[in-house]
Parts: sequence; structure tokens; C-alpha cells
Amino acid sequence: MASFEELGVNENLRKAIEEMGFENPMPVQEKVIPALLTGDNDVVGLAQTGTGKTAAFGLPVIQRIDTSRRVPQALILAPTRELCLQIAGDLADFSKYVPDLEVLPVYGGSSIESQIRQLKKGVQIIVATPGRLIDLINRGVVKLGDVHTVVLDEADEMLNMGFVDSINEILRHVPEDRKTLMFSATMPAEVAKIAKNYMHNPEEYVVGNRNQGSDNVKHIYYMVHAKDKYLALKRIVDNTPNIYAIIFCRTRRDTQEIADHLIADGYNAEALHGDLSQAQRDLVMKKFRDRVLPILVATDVAARGLDVDDLTHVINFGLPEDTSIYTHRSGRTGRAGKTGVSIAIIHSREQGRLREIERIIGKKFERKDVPTPEHIIEKQLYSLADRLEKVEVHDDEIDKYFHGVSRKLSWLSADDLLKRVLSLEFNRLLAYYADAPKIDFIDEKPSKSKDKGDKGGKKGKRFEDTDKDRRTAEPGMSRIYVNVGKNDGFFAGNLIELLNKNVPGKRVDVGRIDLLPGYTLFDVPDADARRVVQALKGSNFFDKHLFSEIADPDKDYKGDGSPARRTREARKSPRKFRR
Repeated sequence: MASFEELGVNENLRKAIEEMGFENPMPVQEKVIPALLTGDNDVVGLAQTGTGKTAAFGLPVIQRIDTSRRVPQALILAPTRELCLQIAGDLADFSKYVPDLEVLPVYGGSSIESQIRQLKKGVQIIVATPGRLIDLINRGVVKLGDVHTVVLDEADEMLNMGFVDSINEILRHVPEDRKTLMFSATMPAEVAKIAKNYMHNPEEYVVGNRNQGSDNVKHIYYMVHAKDKYLALKRIVDNTPNIYAIIFCRTRRDTQEIADHLIADGYNAEALHGDLSQAQRDLVMKKFRDRVLPILVATDVAARGLDVDDLTHVINFGLPEDTSIYTHRSGRTGRAGKTGVSIAIIHSREQGRLREIERIIGKKFERKDVPTPEHIIEKQLYSLADRLEKVEVHDDEIDKYFHGVSRKLSWLSADDLLKRVLSLEFNRLLAYYADAPKIDFIDEKPSKSKDKGDKGGKKGKRFEDTDKDRRTAEPGMSRIYVNVGKNDGFFAGNLIELLNKNVPGKRVDVGRIDLLPGYTLFDVPDADARRVVQALKGSNFFDKHLFSEIADPDKDYKGDGSPARRTREARKSPRKFRR
């Protein structure tokens, strides 16, 4: 393994990073730093979060700056304010012994006047979010004509957040002969297109395999009925003493509600999502970084820039639609050489997506059963016993109180005292699990490949059974039909938005969703089924009048899924069906 000196990093930078605890280059740094310092080509770096990407581009960017000129010479684009601040902070640390170097983070949510004043004083490196940078360019206070290096960090996430047009606009103001560096955890087709459009003969450096998860991360899944997902989440947390985890949810609303439920149930947890003010988000992130807060419930976008190396777990409250998002999530644990666990809590209809993720990341998920109350209580008690054994006792401080406390408790035997210590710690768990609800075990369904051996006449029957199964809800859930589908441009996100907008009262938990060309079937808890049907009847999706009913397993939904006659009548005379 080469040293930082052998990679070409100068003495001032080496002195700073040695004080920060950098001893040897990480793989991505070993590959990328020489290419940036001495190579002529642009660079694409593919590596997971936590592999040292910031130092890989930050050290050579700093070293290539002419500090005698107080004009922007390097531009680093990041998708979020949090990541922008993190990168700027790291660059400031790296350049501790580089005199006259100015690094400025530029982002929304902060005073633009203050950023303009700093720009007028002169800076050499700008770390920016695309929106705020375009605003400053349009005001004429940012000039990028002397920029020789552009870094696109978290390029795949910038694409997910819709920044393609902004990147186009920004790069119009940068010289054509710039050096462009792009760093990304994954390489979807859209990122490859950016590389083709904006870069000149880029050299690609891959740490691990494309889109592959970290080798330090163990992937586990629990399969439960949709109605039991929150109960399973609590048991997983309870079964993990000293947990330090992020729980990822798909929507801001889910994030807040799950955090609220956890807090109400006695857990030290908080939510992080875009509906919070910037001051609230900063406070939550500080508490989490300082480990005052062990459980963070977050959306993917809000968690960007939250840089921690010691996460024990990442918990997916359901699988994301995009595999690259799963890769980002799981890459937040198992960092800096440590091991970590990525957990997915899924229902049976997510098996196909799970297998697709396995195929793309090249990792196998291990299935586990939801922990039983007996196992959880035993594990927590042994954890407490271990903490009691290892606690540091300050004799001089304790002795002055010991005699009085000992006299007060002298009537208790050693066994009684120990039982009371355990009860003091675990009364919440003991009370909850005394009447714990049962979480049913779900058998794995056979894969379609096993059906390929069916012969002749069985083939038609097998497809008939499959259609009927699609119309059958999971236990405790009702199957709802609505007369819009993929041909109408209707997808899972549209369904969730439609329910949130139209269904009054508390949020509806949605189970499995089957999107068909002309209609959609989805599960909701039995108790919510009728109010969902009533709320959807008479609503509209892009001028298409909606009809909804509790799905009949024996009804053959075809075409636009109607029944066609009732749907046509509903459109002509909607009041007739608004009971």
C-alpha cells in the first residue's frame, strides 16, 4: 500500500490529515489522488458512501489551487445543504496548514447577503448546491471563468433530485478545458449519460463492483404482514441493545408518524425530513451525531450529508423502488472498516424486489424470524448484566453516599435488590411483552421457476389461480380496486398522494400494491376499507373519474378493470354511485 507521500500529497496537507488520524490511504484515495494530481483525463469515481471520497477529490483539489489568486478556481457541486457543509468543513480541516486558502459553502436556507459578502472578499473553492449557485450567477456575483476543476459529488443523487437542467446551466459558465471529476455510489444510465455529455475521455475508478454494497454490511430481511410492520420494527429495535440506527421511510408523512409512534412508546427517537425548518433539522442532526439520539427516522433526501461512521444498523421500513437508493442506505453502515447491518422489513409481495436488489448488489439477504418476546427480554437482561460488570466505579465519589444508601436498602436480600434493579430498567419491556400481540410467520412463496414444469392442461389453471391470488388480500387487510392503472400514468406514488389528499382522518397504511395496465389493486387494513372506497369514489385523476370498490376475488377484472358497464354509468351519472 502506497503512503500519502508516495501518492504525491504535499507536506502541508499530510501534516493536517495526520492530525486528523489519517494513516494510510483508503482504496478510492489510492486510485484517484494520483490521477487528479498528474493525469490529463477527467475522472469518474465509483465508491460507496464512507469510503473516503471527500479526501480522494479534496486533497488534490486543494493542492492544485493557486492561493496567490483570490478568484474561484474549483467548484464542487453537492445535492443538499448538509452535504455541502460537510464537504466544506472537511476541506477546511485538510487545508489547516495551507495559508491564504478560502473555501466557501454556498447553499439555500442561509443568508444570501452574507454569502455575497464572502464572495466579494475573494474565495478559491466554492462548494455549492445547484439552486443557490445559479441564483448567485444570475446576480452577477459569482464568476466561474477561472475555474479549472469541477467536482460533481453524489451525482446519482443529484439526478434523483432533478438537478440535470441546473447542472447544464452551471457548466455553461465554466471553461471548456476544465477538469471534471464525478463521484457517485452507483452508476445508473443517467449518470453514464452525464459522463458522456460533460466529460472528456474520463477514466473510471471503481472501488468494489458497480452498484455493489459494502463487504462490511450484512443484509437481513424480516417478512411480515403489512399490518405488523411497525410491531416488527419495535421488536427489532428492542432486540438490539445499544442500537445506533437510521430508519428509512419513503415519505415525509410516514417518517413523522413512525417517529411519533416510537416516541409515544418510550423510544429515544426523532424524525428528519423536509417539512422541518432548517434549525430543527440542524438540531436533530447534531443530537444524532453526538449520539444523544440513538434512533433517527428519516427520508433519503433529508439524511444526505449526515456523515457518521459508527452506525450499527440501517433499517428499511419497506424497500425503495430504486436499487441505487437501497445501496445508498446500506452504505451508511459498515463504514471506516467497521461492520454493519442493513435490515429490510417487507411484506410478501416485496419478494421480487428483494431478489432484484440481491442480483444488482451481488449480496444475498438472510431471512430471520421476528424476535420473540422471551428472546428480547433475555437479550436485554444479559446486556444490562454486561453493563453492570463493566461499569467504572469511582470509589472516592461513591463512598460518601454508599453508607446511607446501603442502610436504607439493608432490609433487601441480594436477590431482591437485583430483581429491583432489573425491574427498574425493564418495566416498560416487561409490561409491553406481557400481552404482546402475535406476529404471524409468513412462508416463502415458491418462485415462478418451479411452475415451469407444469404440463399441458395445468397451465391455464395456474394462471387462473395467479389472477385470483392477485385479487385476494393478506390476512387482516382488504383488497381495494380503483379504475386507473399504468396506462393512465398511475403509479404507487400517485396512489399514496391520492389517499393522503382524499381520505379524511388518520393516515391509511397501504399494504401490497398491484399496478395493472387498466386498473390498480391495493391492500388497506380492514377497518379502513370502507372509508377509503367512499373517499375515492367521485374523485379524479387527470380528469378521469374514479370508481372504487372492495375487490371481489371471484370477479374477473379486465380491460380498464371496471366492470366496464358500471364505470361508464358512473361517468355519466356519478351521483348514483356516491353512496
